[in-house]
Amino acid sequence: MSSIAASARIHPLAFVEDGAVIGENTVVGPFCRIGPRVVLGSDVEVVSNAVITGLTEVGNGCKIHPMAVIGGVSQSLHEAGEDSKLVIGENCVIREGVTMNTGTVGGGGITSVGDRCLFLANSHVAHDCRLGNDIILSNSVMLAGHVHVADRAILSGGCAVHQFTRIGRQAFIGGLTAVHYDVIPYGMLNGNPGVLGGLNVVGMTRAGIERSVIHQVRRAYKQIFDGDGSIREKAAAVRDEFLDCPEALEIIDFIGAESDRAISSPFRGKA
Repeated sequence: MSSIAASARIHPLAFVEDGAVIGENTVVGPFCRIGPRVVLGSDVEVVSNAVITGLTEVGNGCKIHPMAVIGGVSQSLHEAGEDSKLVIGENCVIREGVTMNTGTVGGGGITSVGDRCLFLANSHVAHDCRLGNDIILSNSVMLAGHVHVADRAILSGGCAVHQFTRIGRQAFIGGLTAVHYDVIPYGMLNGNPGVLGGLNVVGMTRAGIERSVIHQVRRAYKQIFDGDGSIREKAAAVRDEFLDCPEALEIIDFIGAESDRAISSPFRGKA
């Protein structure tokens, strides 16, 4: 049996299946379908013609626009109908035609999205993706399975991200970029294949990072990426030099972490 808060407003042309949980002041518009294992928090608005299905939780204050399909089963070839989840944080905006899939048992069983994220029209979040807070996916961005995106990253229109790739905090991905490899925190990636083009200095400044810190991060970036040799070895070699700069250490530790993908660089993809 459904649990629908007294203050919720369900349009008579919406279809809410038995078992769904609808929070306080939540609005479900006409021609929406809410599945039997869906939980909508408080102050959610599902505008119209949207489908929310699967084992899906939508946080307080989210707004879901027409033609979005949220919580569909994964598109993995190994999908066998096992129980898995999609969890969306608070105050996210999900625009027209967005698709988000639940996880797979092999990938941990959960796809997760943080708070205050913006998903523009026709963007896609595949199975087992893990997204942080304050992320923007512009129109038609495609995340393959198992992609991790850290806080405040911006992915511009039409870019495509290879499975198992990591995108670091406050990275900026240019429009139509093909993201084959991990992108460092604060990195800027453009092209097909994507080439690292320096640091997202504008984003760092907007985030309140002081100019002196940006200069330190730039110095670390140059020491890691300039010249020949292994990126990972050079990052490890300069770590002690930047112990007083958390932002530089974040890049160094990101490079040193285990990953299924190589690190995007200024040279990768060039002849």
